[in-house]
Amino acid sequence: MIKRHLTRSVALAALFMSVAAPATAVADGEPAPSTSPGPVFKTVTDKSALLSLQTFGRPDGKDMIFRISGSVYANVEGNSLDPALRHGQKLFNIEGYNIRRLYRVPDTNQLYQLSREIVFYTDPADPTRILREWKNPLDQKTYPVVPINNDTVNFGPFTVTPSYVGPPLRQSYDESVWTSDIPVRTDFGTGLGERFGLVGGVYAAQEMFDFSVDDREVAARAVAGRVPSGAMKTKISWARTSPWTPFMCLAESEVRGQLTYRARSWSLNSYADIESWLRAEIEADYPLYKSTPSAPGPSENSWSSFYNKQLGKGATTWAGWCAANGRA
Repeated sequence: MIKRHLTRSVALAALFMSVAAPATAVADGEPAPSTSPGPVFKTVTDKSALLSLQTFGRPDGKDMIFRISGSVYANVEGNSLDPALRHGQKLFNIEGYNIRRLYRVPDTNQLYQLSREIVFYTDPADPTRILREWKNPLDQKTYPVVPINNDTVNFGPFTVTPSYVGPPLRQSYDESVWTSDIPVRTDFGTGLGERFGLVGGVYAAQEMFDFSVDDREVAARAVAGRVPSGAMKTKISWARTSPWTPFMCLAESEVRGQLTYRARSWSLNSYADIESWLRAEIEADYPLYKSTPSAPGPSENSWSSFYNKQLGKGATTWAGWCAANGRA
């Protein structure tokens, strides 16, 4: 996920921006002929560009999935919260996905990546058991667990010409690999008027991605002048260091420590390819995340999503939410 080389391709990056909305496609998840990225993709000649664009979405403009699976650990300097919350303790598993597609501004060579992402915090001993509540070991109160549910996570517009190039590639045995390391800094205190207990009201994190594509897939899909079908088979390694997530009700300014996320991600052709247990949760409570947005619009990250959906866009404060939702 970064702008110069367009490697910002995983949704768990902390995007917080607004973009203008051009003409609308036919429906969520379905590209209109005028918004299909294929004609623009066909002009690209650089191998790396052909690969990185296919992590943004299928060249045919249809929805694809990056399935996400990993774990979350407590990172506590000096182990200062032991024994209640020890350094290195595994707090959660995480299971979910980003659903994305490439959208072309009609009659232009400008593209957007449009996506939504939903990632559940699950039992540290059972990745398939979604957690509904979590007991804070410091205040001994139980809080509802709020999944990462970002509607939407968009990137663009970026202009694609025949001279468009991608990130530097390296060869690792039988794979082409590239990286993207993103320092994230967002001033929620100023932007939203909500500090979330963050130091100075500023969210500061580090996002780190490794992308890898098998050489056989590269040979089949990184061919100038062609528009491949389906999703490119891609593997991603993702790590993030960030403050305590909002539902934990731990103020970074008062409770020394942070979270370390470590996850794997892999591409799937469509929503239908997701495991049945995960689709059942989506279809019961989060049906919006079955498809991508119909057109560009404002983006969310975990904190702005919590602000919008849990705090009613400022109707209550984070401290107020914690006070109201903490159960002794």
